[in-house]
Amino acid sequence: MSFTRTPLNRRTLLRGTGAGIALPFLEAMMPSAAAAEVAARPKRLQVFYTPNGMTMDEYRPVGAGPLKLTKTLEPLEPFRNKVSVITGLGHPQAAAMGDAAAGHGRSCPAFLTGTHVRQTEGPDIRAGISMDQVFAQHLGDATQLSSLELGIDQASLLGSCDINYSCAYTNGISWLTPTVPLPVDANPRTVFERLFGDGDALDEKSRQARLRKQASILDFVMEDTARLSGQLGQADRHKLEEYLDATRAIEKRIERAKSAAPIANVDDFTQPAGIPDDFAEHVKLMIDLQVLAMQADITRVGTFMIGREISNRTYPEIGVPDSHHMLSHHGKSPEKMAQLAKINRYHMEFFAYYLTKMQETKDGEGSLLDRTLVIRGSAFGDSNDHDYMDLPVVLAGGLIQGGAHVEVEHGTSMSNLMLAGLNLLDVPATSFGDSTGALKELALA
Repeated sequence: MSFTRTPLNRRTLLRGTGAGIALPFLEAMMPSAAAAEVAARPKRLQVFYTPNGMTMDEYRPVGAGPLKLTKTLEPLEPFRNKVSVITGLGHPQAAAMGDAAAGHGRSCPAFLTGTHVRQTEGPDIRAGISMDQVFAQHLGDATQLSSLELGIDQASLLGSCDINYSCAYTNGISWLTPTVPLPVDANPRTVFERLFGDGDALDEKSRQARLRKQASILDFVMEDTARLSGQLGQADRHKLEEYLDATRAIEKRIERAKSAAPIANVDDFTQPAGIPDDFAEHVKLMIDLQVLAMQADITRVGTFMIGREISNRTYPEIGVPDSHHMLSHHGKSPEKMAQLAKINRYHMEFFAYYLTKMQETKDGEGSLLDRTLVIRGSAFGDSNDHDYMDLPVVLAGGLIQGGAHVEVEHGTSMSNLMLAGLNLLDVPATSFGDSTGALKELALA
């Protein structure tokens, strides 16, 4: 005799007084045992962006075929079979084409759009819809948030951040429409409240009440959690416990950051509440939030900028006291190139952390990484030359064939890769940006 059950609604919330928290993706949400197969699970897209280009000699693998990790890529060793490097891709639309001789202001917005942006310092900006937003629109209202754009740096002021180019072009990489860039959120507290409030954010009264009591959102929903646990199988109960533990850990870290004193004597900059003063802690916290949002299926689309384009951040913690952007224009100085390579590798370590968190987060019998297309890249290859025609692109995840270095014809538009990626994510697109066809070298797993 067989029994059928009514699947748990994908949008079920654990509720308590003035708070609600989304659930991770559970087997109890599957309509049948057959639907629990990996192929039936949702696909996701994550983009990890690093600014100011690369020291390509330290990054580029030698020879096509099986992936041989270089010094910059060594942190990816645990994922050798789940990552592939593609060289030869570029963005023809980032060329000047008669505009001012700027680099960052054109290349950054072209990274995910494949378009030539309008040269302007005013409000009449224009680029194109970005790949992540094409996928988000394809998913429609399948999730609470269509996408999540996170980063480390606060947005620059209005005006020009590159020669004759608006700061809007370098503040982020996601474009909802050709004239609407999506803002990057760098404050973990506001991100957390956006993810776990009733709607897009906690109302101020509930938020303040929670802070006054020094209570966790989880404390509000414990009774509802106990009720729900009784309806779940052992695997789902274990997964729910892991999810709630991860949520509470992030809450505690945000509370510590909120209570930290502002950074003094740094050009009158006051640290916003919730942002850690330690760079590594900040990066990991934002990555954890991005992964948590996917785990809860609050969104399936995310971008993360480990730095804003033209970033002048210094990295004394790894022995690099000089400005990142200034080092990127190294003039072939061996000493400066070595410092830039240190930054490149440091950023790659955080990308490895990103992959680790997705790999460790269960999604049915597999992990989040198994069903996620991950793109890591920069708007430049050789930063000294603002080379937008040889980009450092790494693909990762279970949706692609890993363990390879793929060399495509030099100057092939990255739009071809993005079109192939959209097709891999089941978007029936036939063109994207300045594509000439889907990149055939994007092998499926």
